[in-house]
Amino acid sequence: MIDLYTAATPNGQKVHIMLEETGLPYNEHYVSIDKGEQFAPEFLAISPNNKIPAIVDHDGPGGETVSIFESGCILQYLAEKTGRFLPDSPLKRIETMEWLFWQMGGFGPMLGQAHHFRAYAPERIQYAYDRYSNEAQRLYQVLDRRLAGRDYVAAGEYTIADMAIFPWCRLHGRQGQDLADYPNVKRWFDAIAQRPAVIRDMAKLEDKADQKNWSAEDWSNLFGSEQYRRR
Repeated sequence: MIDLYTAATPNGQKVHIMLEETGLPYNEHYVSIDKGEQFAPEFLAISPNNKIPAIVDHDGPGGETVSIFESGCILQYLAEKTGRFLPDSPLKRIETMEWLFWQMGGFGPMLGQAHHFRAYAPERIQYAYDRYSNEAQRLYQVLDRRLAGRDYVAAGEYTIADMAIFPWCRLHGRQGQDLADYPNVKRWFDAIAQRPAVIRDMAKLEDKADQKNWSAEDWSNLFGSEQYRRR
């Protein structure tokens, strides 16, 4: 059995999708990051970077219990555990990992900054607003070129790379982007959105999406000084 610690964010949704796709049994534990539950000692013991998602697999390697944080690492672990969604062919595996790391290193962090400065920043900082909106546009262009003539991002098949990238595209409006401007991305996105596992994942988290009605304490937990207090 796997314990999944998650929230209604793109990084949380990646792992939801993978677990739903594989059919592995899991218990979901929703972490209220606006209420500061990510700073609890019990959570920090499995996710020392105080970020979701994290998992605890009670049937890990050798039957041992293992905890794992960082969404990309979790996806790779689950793919190797099940033998699914990460090709055995060395060349296809490299291609899949390239695009997984592309998402982890750029498509997630840069789009996350676009989210923040466009939707959450208490004041509009024009330089940051433009910088990250433009970078989001560049990354969508990279993805659109990659998907030209392809059904999936890597290896000619549905992989953990698709699962990692898809949830970030759901929030294209917050990033100042319109999927209609990226026809290959839109075609791919619409196809992935129809997968039964993805539909089940969206239904689980949709009612937990942030409503932005945060108190000052919530804001501090999410973006402010509470993030930087020594623990």
